[in-house]
Amino acid sequence: MTTQTRSGMGRTGIRRASAAVLGGWMTACAPAMAPATVPVSAPVMVAEAFTTPRDTADNIDSPAVWHGPEGRHWLLSTAKTGDVIVISDAATGRTLRRASGPGTALGQMERPNGIAVVDDLAFVVERDNHRVQVFRLPGMQPVGMYGADDLALPYGIAVVRDGAGAYTTWVTDNYEQADESIPPDAELGRRVRQYRVSVAEDGLRAEPVRAFGATGGAGTLRVVESIAADPAYGRLIVAEENPGESALKVYSLDGRFTGPVIPPAFFPSQAEGIALYACGAREGYWIATDQSHEANAFHVFDRRTLAHRGSFRGPTVRNTDGVTLTQVGFGPFPAGAFYAVHDDGNVAAFSWSAIADALGLRKDCTLPAR
Repeated sequence: MTTQTRSGMGRTGIRRASAAVLGGWMTACAPAMAPATVPVSAPVMVAEAFTTPRDTADNIDSPAVWHGPEGRHWLLSTAKTGDVIVISDAATGRTLRRASGPGTALGQMERPNGIAVVDDLAFVVERDNHRVQVFRLPGMQPVGMYGADDLALPYGIAVVRDGAGAYTTWVTDNYEQADESIPPDAELGRRVRQYRVSVAEDGLRAEPVRAFGATGGAGTLRVVESIAADPAYGRLIVAEENPGESALKVYSLDGRFTGPVIPPAFFPSQAEGIALYACGAREGYWIATDQSHEANAFHVFDRRTLAHRGSFRGPTVRNTDGVTLTQVGFGPFPAGAFYAVHDDGNVAAFSWSAIADALGLRKDCTLPAR
């Protein structure tokens, strides 16, 4: 989300509270914060490989990557104000085309925000149409939509493939009170909605599974957007963005707050985009954003223990909303690439090799292109 308007939720003039450390590390199963100070190392500088053409009128929010046959490698970015998906060459940043347009009909969009690409499907969250719409790649043909009966102000999405044409999705929902304020804690039990989705040649079917969110204590979700899933550990990582208590909070896949909380010491500005670099079934790294105009940073955490492994930033990119990561080796990125939105107007690309070399991380978990 942008620092001024929470990705345009309608509330302006929000000022961040001071970056006080509200908690510390917990063990992987502990549900409450421990009162400890967390040392945070200064980010190392990693140069961007390129940035895509810039147009702040689009209000770019979140990227995703699709690798298709015949050497196609696409970067898909949601344009909140443009009401389109900007499709770029993931190897060069060159704009290929713009898909969809404003409206409420199937195939149209109103304020697309979160996006996830799984198989040849793009799941797009539309805040102002209060739904998730699914498109089939490469043609961006609309397959169907779901969630309109349940969602109020949806933002982020995580998708896990369960089998051929079967998916579980989790969608964050920033529903508000009439005056656009955050509801009382007791009313925050629907901050995430889970759905089972099946996609076939004749369309899409979706079934609500549950809505959840802690209504008190360390797991309470007051302002949420980014969410990511790791079935290997049964984890959902949810970014809490509320000023002064911004953090990452760990839930189970079935909606129970389990902890730990990766605390505000790492996110003095605002916790945002989350991505996973997986090495085999259980090793790898989480990358999470501290969104800032002045000190934008990307923190790396161990996938298994969630211990901090280091931080990096780019000389250009700032005020990052969404991020995505691909482990497919292609073109200028033989070990994969990391993409981060730059200040509402475009996307910056980083070589994973450059990130790994700077922080002493693994880069041997590359996946083949098809």
